[in-house]
Amino acid sequence: MKRTYIKFRCSIYEKKLLKKRAERAGISLSQYCRSSAFGNSVIERLTEEQLAHYKMLVKYKGNFTRIGNMFRKHNPKLASEVEQLAEEIRTHLHNFKRTKQ
Repeated sequence: MKRTYIKFRCSIYEKKLLKKRAERAGISLSQYCRSSAFGNSVIERLTEEQLAHYKMLVKYKGNFTRIGNMFRKHNPKLASEVEQLAEEIRTHLHNFKRTKQ
């Protein structure tokens, strides 16, 4: 149970920025400030649009991997290019995941 108050001064711009970041993380302003003060990483929630794009990239990566496997014996050059594309998508997904944590 939290009963003690701590006050600090900031500019109007800083307060708006803190509120916006807390809103994006889906937590209250005081919870955001506490987490930041203790050095905990505050993870922002994904918007519906970002989540839809992430799911689409995962689906594309799987599809391109399957296509590469299908053409591996008949056309190795095409298969390697498709696998390279799937690897690039995987790298972007990994970077996307890392930046949100």
